[in-house]
Amino acid sequence: MGDNEAEAGGAVPSKRADARRNKETLLDAAAKVFVASGVDAPVRDIAREAGVGLGTIYRHFPTRADLVIAVYRHQVEACAEAGPALLAGSATPYAALREWINLFVDFLVTKHGLAAVLRSDTAGFEALHGYFLNRLLPVCAELFDAAVAAGEVRSDLTSYEIMRGVGNLCVGAEGDDRYDALRLVDVFVAGMRLSR
Repeated sequence: MGDNEAEAGGAVPSKRADARRNKETLLDAAAKVFVASGVDAPVRDIAREAGVGLGTIYRHFPTRADLVIAVYRHQVEACAEAGPALLAGSATPYAALREWINLFVDFLVTKHGLAAVLRSDTAGFEALHGYFLNRLLPVCAELFDAAVAAGEVRSDLTSYEIMRGVGNLCVGAEGDDRYDALRLVDVFVAGMRLSR
């Protein structure tokens, strides 16, 4: 009996991990389709990209709004989780901060349409925006504080000012081929650096 329980106990976490990976694959596929075709893209396109049936998508996300919110949250989580990994693996805290800001710009520019769709639900949008700030502001602060402690960047800014400045440089970037938000953000980030 003990062996069967151990096998059953081992199978449950494995199934949960598989289900989580499958859901992440589905969310990555939806994000890719949304970026390419907009949030009104047919669900069948998302199913094809994810390699699943329509029923699988509707089982996880009964409405398009559920899917859009899940994609947005998934992308916020990916950006949040990247911060500590970059700090641990980069040559300097400034390099980690700069790379994270590039990821943040990609998130803002390519996922802006997701937020625009959610704005019709003011309370829902405000809750999601609060979630966005609660998850990403501490990550930016950790990276910025490490760069300040290393003497690499000026200390008279706050992580909120940095995120707000980057966000403002990204507004309107989608759909305008003449505007390169990442280039302007690079100038902004370079301006934070202390000369050595």
